[in-house]
Amino acid sequence: MLHINDLTYRIEGKVILDAATAAIPPGHKVGLVGQNGAGKTTLLRLLKGELTPDDGSVSTPRNVRIGHVAQEAPGGETSLIDWVLSADTERAALLEEAEHATDPHRIGEIQLRLTDIDAHSAPARAAQILSGLGFDEQAQRRPCGAFSGGWRMRVALAAILFLEPEVLLLDEPTNYLDLEGTMWLESHLKTYPHSVLLVSHDRDLLNRCVQSILHLDRGRLTMYAGGYDDFEEARREKQRLELKLKKKQDDQRRHIQAFIDRFKAKASKARQAQSRVKALAKMQPIATQVDERVRPFLLPTPAKMIASPLLRLEGASAGYEEDRPILKGLDLRIDNDDRIALLGQNGNGKSTFAKLIAGRLKPLSGHVYGAQKVEVGYFAQHQLDDLNPSSTPYDYMLKLMPEATEAQRRAKLGAFGFGASKADTKCQNLSGGEKARLLLALTAFHAPNLLILDEPTNHLDIDSREALIHALMDYDGAVILISHDRHLVEATADRLWLVKDGTVRSYEGDMESYRAELLAERVSKRARSAESGREPSQDASSSRARARRAAADQRTQLAPLRKAMADAEKLVENLVTKIAACDAILADLEIYTRDPQKAQRTGLERGQLAKRLADAEEIWLEASAAFDNANSEPTAS
Repeated sequence: MLHINDLTYRIEGKVILDAATAAIPPGHKVGLVGQNGAGKTTLLRLLKGELTPDDGSVSTPRNVRIGHVAQEAPGGETSLIDWVLSADTERAALLEEAEHATDPHRIGEIQLRLTDIDAHSAPARAAQILSGLGFDEQAQRRPCGAFSGGWRMRVALAAILFLEPEVLLLDEPTNYLDLEGTMWLESHLKTYPHSVLLVSHDRDLLNRCVQSILHLDRGRLTMYAGGYDDFEEARREKQRLELKLKKKQDDQRRHIQAFIDRFKAKASKARQAQSRVKALAKMQPIATQVDERVRPFLLPTPAKMIASPLLRLEGASAGYEEDRPILKGLDLRIDNDDRIALLGQNGNGKSTFAKLIAGRLKPLSGHVYGAQKVEVGYFAQHQLDDLNPSSTPYDYMLKLMPEATEAQRRAKLGAFGFGASKADTKCQNLSGGEKARLLLALTAFHAPNLLILDEPTNHLDIDSREALIHALMDYDGAVILISHDRHLVEATADRLWLVKDGTVRSYEGDMESYRAELLAERVSKRARSAESGREPSQDASSSRARARRAAADQRTQLAPLRKAMADAEKLVENLVTKIAACDAILADLEIYTRDPQKAQRTGLERGQLAKRLADAEEIWLEASAAFDNANSEPTAS
């Protein structure tokens, strides 16, 4: 499907890709990994045709579409749903032509083509994708310009997923998603019908969604079977083997060199010595494959330990307008060794809660006790944009350590991973990962009692994420974590709090049960929608409550999921039969001249059936996955 043939590319003389070669079969899903700066984004730009290689080529079969997320976020007054639908230019052109066509034969051709591309179910498919990415029915009708840049990038992602190109290129698609959106994307990519090349530093996403890992290292591409964990183990084994071979080769080199040095001056051994010189010259060195060491993160121990609880909330509410609280009824406590991850969709109030805990928001009502004595370090992703482009890490350290010597400041920067060259590099020239590292250093500088980390890993590669995990494990203070990286959450958090329905409460399950609950709730909601032929309603509070109760008992009570799966399968069979009957009518080209009104009615009916079938098929897949997940877990005793 996609062939990368001896691709070579240089930037200012530096080799980024060195005769890189790989092949992605049809329908294959591949994760592209490599350290920050390895050239992953450059490779994607070459595949998209935005850059021209110095040598080599990229080839695909004729008429294969390579799709990628638009770099510019959509704006203007176009609604979200209409903007996503407009991505299918063929459908839009056919629908426009159908409004003015008068030739019966052409009308028949248009209707057949619309049927072939499943055009009538397109609004339902677009709505499903937008819903999965966090836009409810009301939001889908709002103009693109009403949303922030991050939310509009979700719309751009929705558009390319809706278009379903034969080769889908995704570059860090979860950077603008919350945990719930990431989980939905994972499920969607599993059933995506075509090839996918996914650049991601999300370990769980790479373990669950791809069949192979394509590793970009020192300009070369190497394909490994399996997910990220399989790749990592195979790579380590390869490194161990190559190090063993390298040691053996080094021993041979020393032996040959010793012979040359000993006998090159003796006439009787001159020929043998010359032979050894040639052998030494021909011996190809084995490259040392050990990765460059990732600098650790330094999270200093709090200077003064405060007895638990650090913070206590009693009847607190939070928001930005006195009469419109976003969160209320907050009765919580945070102890000095808590590691708490916040769950909940974007827009539910996670960042508002973080600001309340950090002291950046005053409670609208109730009390937050302990806030005056607790040193809080607050990392928020948007703060990367607030770094002064012309300042250097050393400039920031100078402000924090005005009385220290230059050597002391540079030693502090070195501990945070900024050596001599990077310490004097302007922020505008730092990579995203380096900016995140700098911001974490500034956040932790005063040794806070409580660290609040809001999406700290968006620009960190996998190795740097592991380094952050180790730093959080060694940190002696409390942590509040907001992240879409499940691996980070599972490795560092020992408590989960759910931000939902205008409040924050403790969540007693784990990440897998939370994932199953989300899936069960989505299945329940959309099953009702498909049966009624309507889109999901946002005011069905009693239905959501039933879904939550079903999810809570899921491990021991599989009946609701089994019934949802069976009902969806039965509905699919029924709709397929009806669509086949419509297709039989529409396949008769004479009907468009003999009875054009019947042809039009049948076409509309088929479109409505196809829309319901798309819902039902998706419901069946999700119900099957939820049932399998629950059935594979041990029964609670």
